[in-house]
Amino acid sequence: MRTVLCATALLASADAGFASGALWCSVDDPKVAFQLDAGVTRGLGGPTFNFRGDLEIKDRPAADSLRKTVFEDQNLAQYWLAGEDLRLLVYREHGAKDTYRSVELTIMTKAKDEGTYDGHYTLSVNDGTAGMSSDPVQFKGDVSCGAE
Repeated sequence: MRTVLCATALLASADAGFASGALWCSVDDPKVAFQLDAGVTRGLGGPTFNFRGDLEIKDRPAADSLRKTVFEDQNLAQYWLAGEDLRLLVYREHGAKDTYRSVELTIMTKAKDEGTYDGHYTLSVNDGTAGMSSDPVQFKGDVSCGAE
């Protein structure tokens, strides 16, 4: 009986492995470096889990709080992985007294080969003081992503 239960548990866990995959994107250019990773389920519309990312804006002073940003699940505002498209919108606000600071990373890619996506990113950095309008600073470049 134990053998049957163990075999059933092993087969059930093997099926769970086939029910999920992963996606990732990375850039390391002269102004920006980032790495994004997430698990992706195969059913239920393909939601992500364990989304994580690190962003460094090399073109900002070292002591600036916007220079480095860590992304977590709640920062993945939108994501699309269907057909030839992989698109991500990642957003994080940095709270500080009397200031509104945020980073918004948009990734737009198309499938190059199976599991490989190439495209462009746009990073918008808003570093405004409350009551004052300022245009976001934008960085753009090429990005490579993958999905399985």
